[in-house]
Amino acid sequence: MSKGTLRQILLLTDGHSNDGEDPVAIAALAREQGITVNVIGIVDNNYLNEQGMQEIEAISDAGGGVSQIVYAKQLAKTVQMVTRKAMTQTLHGVINKELSQILGKSQEMEDLPPEKRGEVMEVVDELGETINLEVLILVDTSASMRDKLPMVQEALTDLSISLTSRMGENQFSLYSFPGKRKEIDRLMDWTPRLGSLTGIFHKLSSGGITPTGPALKEAMSHFRKGRSRRSLMESEEQLFEEPGS
Repeated sequence: MSKGTLRQILLLTDGHSNDGEDPVAIAALAREQGITVNVIGIVDNNYLNEQGMQEIEAISDAGGGVSQIVYAKQLAKTVQMVTRKAMTQTLHGVINKELSQILGKSQEMEDLPPEKRGEVMEVVDELGETINLEVLILVDTSASMRDKLPMVQEALTDLSISLTSRMGENQFSLYSFPGKRKEIDRLMDWTPRLGSLTGIFHKLSSGGITPTGPALKEAMSHFRKGRSRRSLMESEEQLFEEPGS
């Protein structure tokens, strides 16, 4: 059966937005369109203030995704963890919706008998390895990110390598903000490999404001034409049907 496509925006930033639309509202809109928004807040020796931390969490909550605050030197492992955790979380959500339709609105995966719950978890694990994945990576290149960009590049290359063992198709695209003439600048179009990132961040000029909301809104329009989370849910209706039913 068709397994659809999981679509994620992975936002890498080190501070709160200060221009344009509310990024939390835009993240909620993305979620409605079947796009999960994950946020990694990057700090080094500088302090990420409470407002910035709250916004990072609020954006991911509204976008149905995962958030994590991390020191720049630990970024590589965090990018991989957030991407995979968001995949599992989204699949859990899809399957819980299916269960509520089949067993009643109050039923979720945790309500199943242990044996059946184990079977469902096996399905989640299998889908995590076989479902198609599209990740649009959106990198904040405002002035305070200048020293962190080399580590961002290293982390994204590691992400590409870590996902190569999956059976499902991986597609990545890479954008930065603020853009020179637009809300975001495209650094790399959709590709199955991020290995060609070599040197790309060294060519970027850091500076300017942090228009996170407008950047997220523009990023949403750059996904390849594909199936949304709703079509994914429809394609998984067979998961809980008894054989021959």
